[in-house]
Amino acid sequence: MASTIPKPMAPTTANWHWKNKTVTPWAKQWFDRELTAVRVNGEGTEEVGIERVVEVDGDVELGQRKSKLITIYDCRVVLDWSGTASDGTAVSGKLTIPEVSHENTLDGTSDYVYEWSLSTARSPAVDALFALAKSRLPSALEAKFATFPAAIIDTHGKDVYISADSSRQGTPAPSGSSTPASAPAAASSGSADAALKKKADGPGVVKGSGRANNTTTVTVEASFMAAGDDLFSLLTDEKRIPMWTRAPAKSSPQPDAEYSLFGGGVKGKFVSVSPPKEFVQTWALSSPTWPSDHFAKLTTTLDQGSDSTKVTWRLEGVPLGMEEEITRNLNGYYVHGLKSIGLGTVL
Repeated sequence: MASTIPKPMAPTTANWHWKNKTVTPWAKQWFDRELTAVRVNGEGTEEVGIERVVEVDGDVELGQRKSKLITIYDCRVVLDWSGTASDGTAVSGKLTIPEVSHENTLDGTSDYVYEWSLSTARSPAVDALFALAKSRLPSALEAKFATFPAAIIDTHGKDVYISADSSRQGTPAPSGSSTPASAPAAASSGSADAALKKKADGPGVVKGSGRANNTTTVTVEASFMAAGDDLFSLLTDEKRIPMWTRAPAKSSPQPDAEYSLFGGGVKGKFVSVSPPKEFVQTWALSSPTWPSDHFAKLTTTLDQGSDSTKVTWRLEGVPLGMEEEITRNLNGYYVHGLKSIGLGTVL
């Protein structure tokens, strides 16, 4: 009797499980290439920069869980720095950064520590250059470190994310840029407007790009031990969003401004913004199961009480058959993402 070949696991199911890829050798090459390009100038002829990456000690991994790419790294970085003082003296020394990690790059839960040493004999000009290095190199280095998580995802995301196309090894990695490579093409204004015309709670039809999708509405609620205005900022400020999404974000909370979350996994435009109580967005999921050029409407409402703030995510225009997946995603990405930074959610 012929055996039945099991159907491939759906991408949204396969990507629900935890997968890791160690990228430490690549990371060391990245540090060597990017950090040695860092140089700063003084008011006169002084200049100083990173001469060489001496050591990168630690592990760098890219994880994928529940269709979410997560950068995991904690490294000790040792650098040689050098420069030229105002009197022409060549100056050099060593710089050790005990911790370069996700926590101080994106979470902001700890500050960078810099341990400096000077190898050149001291003089007023040498001391002035040393002071220049200590005052200006850290911010230049931190600007480089801020691009490291997106570089990991852009380079290796395709290796831990399962594609819907059996002829491919993986999907393009979500990009940290404003136009993610993995996101579907932006919908025309006509299709986005059509999506926004769906107001009813029950099933309906949204027409766009010459096709119709039967849709419904999904609602998720959670209470957080935080003030409403702080939660509003966490949900809309692109500098704070990566604290709970663990991925690059683009967000400018004003009507008609584009946004993208989770490294391009979710995208759309702001429709209206009423801080600190509500904002409305068009919403599309970068997933093989989400219809092409289809945008739903997400209304996020914040209701602050005496000791907590209730957040309601109401997503209108969800294709029928995707209710369970989208509910799971809203809980996993939004609710548990905020919970992961210690906001004390009550589910």
